Amino acid sequence: MSNSFGKIFRITTFGESHGAGIGVVIDGCPAGIAWDEAFIQHQLDRRKPGQSAITTQRKESDIVEVWSGVFEGYTTGTPIMLLLRNENAKSSDYEHLRNLYRPSHADYTYHAKYGRRDHRGGGRSSARETAARVASGAVAQLLLRKYDIQFLTWVDSIGSAFYVPEYFTEFTSEDIENNEVRCPHPETAERMIAYIKEVRKQGDTVGGTIKSIIRNVPAGWGEPVFDKLHAQLGKAMLSINACKGFEYGSGFAGAKMRGLDHNDLFYRDNDGKIATYTNYSGGIQGGISNGQEIYFRCAFKPVATLQQKQETVDKAGNPITFIGKGRHDPCVLPRAVPIVEAMSALVLADFALRASAK
Repeated sequence: MSNSFGKIFRITTFGESHGAGIGVVIDGCPAGIAWDEAFIQHQLDRRKPGQSAITTQRKESDIVEVWSGVFEGYTTGTPIMLLLRNENAKSSDYEHLRNLYRPSHADYTYHAKYGRRDHRGGGRSSARETAARVASGAVAQLLLRKYDIQFLTWVDSIGSAFYVPEYFTEFTSEDIENNEVRCPHPETAERMIAYIKEVRKQGDTVGGTIKSIIRNVPAGWGEPVFDKLHAQLGKAMLSINACKGFEYGSGFAGAKMRGLDHNDLFYRDNDGKIATYTNYSGGIQGGISNGQEIYFRCAFKPVATLQQKQETVDKAGNPITFIGKGRHDPCVLPRAVPIVEAMSALVLADFALRASAK
């Protein structure tokens, strides 16, 4: 069923958008990790619905409940179970979807695979499942604290008009969280917010890109061939709802360069460490971290539910016209930032444990 992710630090998520709740079981987390429930809740608050005028107005507190694996402020080494109860599900909003397939949703494919589907908000295919990832990703970040690994993730474009210039890189996580769209460039953020509101008024949606930088990852994390570090990061990001693309390092721009310009030349820095003058490799070479900053970009498509008439078919294949209902984001990018960060942490926590096991 592919509900699990990771090899040593392994998570299994469960639950549906309109069920009793969603949650995650974390296996492989070492004993003795200092528990910081306030940090976990903070990460969930960054993802939760209803947090601003440009997100879905579904109201969920997403208060984390710790059912196992933690005692007297530390992890015990046994499975950790985290639960988030659904409080504001309105299943009746989706009754009109019982017998039709929404364009660009998982309705048809789930029915083709399983012979049945949960039409209430998409059931298991709903992005609500990502809250469990954020909760477990926060636990992964607790494990990574001893390495002082730092995550910087932000929205760098919405649609095609509002793009943060590449040179703008001197900012902090506080700058990112300083506005509801999570873009660290104030003027660009204002334009993004205005654009999302305009699109929402038209009953439409818009996509964009998220960029992430990960600092202080030690050299030597990752595996050759099939479990390359960038391959696992790509798998993690592309498993997120609405993510349609992933590139790391120079990415597609590197295809336009020549080798002499693209190669990252090595040198020994003032601390005696091996470093590179440039970082077109994105901190990963041969699938293994080289100690430089890891950076990548993810592309997210527009939300598929529109408040406009669309043509589709019902279960019998008959043509039908419908208008999307329910509470949906006009743009997923602001709430996807903590999800991208969480998935990055899950990948790195797993590789940290793999490296320590050798």
